Amino acid sequence: MSRPSSAGPGASKPCGKQQQQQPAPQQQQQQQPHAPSPAAAAPAAAATIAASGGGSSAVPAAVLSGAGGPVSPQHHELTSLFECPVCFDYVLPPILQCQAGHLVCNQCRQKLSLCPTCRGSLTPSIRNLAMEKVASAVLFPCKYATTGCSLTLHHTEKPEHEDICEYRPYSCPCPGASCKWQGSLEAVMSHLMHAHKSITTLQGEDIVFLATDINLPGAVDWVMMQSCFGHHFMLVLEKQEKYEGHQQFFAIVLLIGTRKQAENFAYRLELNGNRRRLTWEATPRSIHDGVSAAILNSDCLVFDTAIAHLFADNGNLGINVTISTCCP
Repeated sequence: MSRPSSAGPGASKPCGKQQQQQPAPQQQQQQQPHAPSPAAAAPAAAATIAASGGGSSAVPAAVLSGAGGPVSPQHHELTSLFECPVCFDYVLPPILQCQAGHLVCNQCRQKLSLCPTCRGSLTPSIRNLAMEKVASAVLFPCKYATTGCSLTLHHTEKPEHEDICEYRPYSCPCPGASCKWQGSLEAVMSHLMHAHKSITTLQGEDIVFLATDINLPGAVDWVMMQSCFGHHFMLVLEKQEKYEGHQQFFAIVLLIGTRKQAENFAYRLELNGNRRRLTWEATPRSIHDGVSAAILNSDCLVFDTAIAHLFADNGNLGINVTISTCCP
């Protein structure tokens, strides 16, 4: 199962409303759950499909705090002093050196017993307070500067920014921890088509997402793609075991796109049947945020097993999904 992470959506439309609405005529596609898997064999054309189980290169020179304009050769020379000889990222405080004065970043240091520059011992740990003071006076570029990020940050702000940087590599958006793929946004759909062939894509603004066998024990994910308005959306229904056998369902829509692009859309999820209707409206999250962030913040349609049974038919749960564009 996905592990919760902290990342916020860019929301410009109503989020978290439950209301009554009339469903529109829709396409229908079934989803069958199975144990999380990063890839599955492509099924024959049928109405039922299987559920999905599921570095940076050298960075530009930093600039001194308060400095403006182009980075001078002196600044390049200064920041080169902070370059880790192993990973070529910056050595940031706390800065430790070997007995000969050579630096290596803390992440690489944990994997080494000898200095990569002089082969001398890395113990005992020697703190370089002078370099730490210099680092505090320098603005360092984001490590994703080579892919488009133009921010320069104080070293204390750098890790937090890089965790949510819009230019960081995209991970596989399928639920589950088994697929470790990372790549560019442009490569996401190609990855899904080749590595997760069991995921079916439906065309149109209004579809029915039919999750089959919702009574299966344990944690299960159902995944489908919806294509409309020139974009692809990932529909996810995730069942989690909470405590003492208590189960909860989480339904969410993600855009295969950036947070900024996600702000241009809204989605509606609707459970309808037995003279009852439950509706959730929200702005889709970018796949950069992921399913786990939505679940952590309850930014999705959440219901328990009792509610699921009110709307299910012979163990199958249909969710009406509508994607719409937002007015500027």
